[in-house]
Amino acid sequence: LRVIVRRLASATRMRRAAEGVALDPAQAAAAAQGLKMMIPDLRGRPFLDHLLSHLADAGISEVCLVVAPEHDAIRSHYVAHPPARVRLHYAVQREPLGTADAVVAAAGWLAGRDALVLNADNLYPVPAISALVSLGQPGLVAFDPVALLKDGNIEADRIAAFAIVSLHPDGTLAGIIEKPDAATLAAAGPVPWVSMNLWRFNSALVDACRDVPISPRGEFEIPNAVALAIRHGIVLRAVTIRAGVLDLSARGDITTVAERLAREEPRP
Repeated sequence: LRVIVRRLASATRMRRAAEGVALDPAQAAAAAQGLKMMIPDLRGRPFLDHLLSHLADAGISEVCLVVAPEHDAIRSHYVAHPPARVRLHYAVQREPLGTADAVVAAAGWLAGRDALVLNADNLYPVPAISALVSLGQPGLVAFDPVALLKDGNIEADRIAAFAIVSLHPDGTLAGIIEKPDAATLAAAGPVPWVSMNLWRFNSALVDACRDVPISPRGEFEIPNAVALAIRHGIVLRAVTIRAGVLDLSARGDITTVAERLAREEPRP
């Protein structure tokens, strides 16, 4: 099984100065460039080292980074510090046209194989990754929002910014709603399952990423591609998990995440 780590198309919040946030020079430089995955922890190790280490712990050995054309800083770092447990590949997404477009950029590398698809600015727990590796079919991890608040670094007012998922009684995906409005969120119940963009795709889902229409935001987006695939009869199974995720979306996240990661020993 292979892994696609998606390019982060928009890093506006990371580039934007945040009042009261003190960064060291290396963190500030990476944040100013919008290079979320390269922001170092308190011991100087990039966030991506920790993500690659978690992937390796889950049995992954082949990883494709979907990057912008100007990605020399990432490639240069890993030429100088090659990972020992995973082999890195690169796919260039010429324009930041959305998450589904990032999958299409790596489709040639996949060559029809199944792959995990995930964010570059989230550190997922190893059991969540392992569950998808062993799933054997298309699916996603659905996170309990209570555990995201308790065990991660995500604040309550940010939960609504993520997609919520609805499940059939047999645990298969019924639907996914990106950035639900207040009425939709209320209708989903007190503790709706949340998607943190940790997916297992097959070739049919990659095809849906090719076919999905552009969204009102001007992007080709994975939730819309998944909805299209479901309408075409593709079945995705949800793995439900109660665990936290470290989210590195904005400058205000850096200090907390860097402190938490300083206690880990990544072995990418």
